[in-house]
Amino acid sequence: MSVVLPYLVLLGFLAVTLGFFTWPARRIRRRGTAGGGIGGALAAYEEAFRTTSHAAHHEIRAQAERKAPADSPDGWRPWRRKG
Repeated sequence: MSVVLPYLVLLGFLAVTLGFFTWPARRIRRRGTAGGGIGGALAAYEEAFRTTSHAAHHEIRAQAERKAPADSPDGWRPWRRKG
């Protein structure tokens, strides 16, 4: 029994540790509060290890934020004079 006891203690410690990490993970998923933290962590990872995709991501976001002026449904443009 003395040979098995250290292994049982280690196994018990691992079980308690996994249980401790499972509890907040379930709570975060249920509440949906992990978005900002995980998003920031993934952005930092992208910037550090995948610089080209990180730069492309910023360019795509900048393009999405740019707004082109929408035309009128009948084609009338007040800034363009006919004639």
